[in-house]
Amino acid sequence: MLIIPVKDGENIDRALKRFKRKFDRTGTMRQLRARQAFTKPSVKKRAQMQKAQYIQNLRDQEDI
Repeated sequence: MLIIPVKDGENIDRALKRFKRKFDRTGTMRQLRARQAFTKPSVKKRAQMQKAQYIQNLRDQEDI
């Protein structure tokens, strides 16, 4: 559970912004969305390999 202490005289928009930022950093929504559908291990591995290839390609282009 997230607790965001609101100081006296603090703008509620600022406190809400702090809450949203803290909520995003916990990764709760990403975890919930990932759990909605089962992903086969082979599909996860393939996506991980594609991401690694993409990053490696960017680094190779940067070196040139």
